[in-house]
Amino acid sequence: MFTGIITGVGRIVAIHDLGRSLLHGKRLTIEAPAGYLDDVGLGDSIALNGACMTVTTFSPESRQFTIDISAESLDKTSGLDKEGPINLEKALRAHDRLGGHIVSGHVDGVGHISHFAQIGESWELRILAPHALAKYLAYKGSITVNGVSLTVNRVTDLADGCEISINLIPHTVDNTALGSLSAGCPVNLEIDTVARYVERMLSAGLIQKDPS
Repeated sequence: MFTGIITGVGRIVAIHDLGRSLLHGKRLTIEAPAGYLDDVGLGDSIALNGACMTVTTFSPESRQFTIDISAESLDKTSGLDKEGPINLEKALRAHDRLGGHIVSGHVDGVGHISHFAQIGESWELRILAPHALAKYLAYKGSITVNGVSLTVNRVTDLADGCEISINLIPHTVDNTALGSLSAGCPVNLEIDTVARYVERMLSAGLIQKDPS
């Protein structure tokens, strides 16, 4: 589990094929900030742009670690198939503060940036989410964008999806990889866990009506 509070910005520095067919995944080498790997062990979970991955090798001295990502995960996410900056978050510990919201590290869909511009001291980020995720998105609800826990300020249902508007404070832009985004960029989206279960209960008719 994660919180959506980014603990470091790393960089994918190398990508190696794990096989020759499209059914094979890739091995990513990620360079982490200084000291980031000091408390990391083999098999630990680290979210990369919001996608939970397993550390397969690591070297604190070189500040690098590797993960293996399947073809299925590559198909259902964005930003993990090319070199460049990436948001990092280590898995939540039982005694940690839950500063964002409960995040599983399982990407529900890929959205696309429709607008990203500075307004005053902050930035407005608008994302066109897939139509299938529209029912989970609500005003003042939580959404994870490339692993960052954010609050939805506006929801607009459109014919080709659902556009959400988000305000980014300077600290978020300066301390995550979101500042490198631009219109048209794909982003990983994870919906709020509570919304997922509420929708399931409603669709399955498990919420009992008050007999009165």
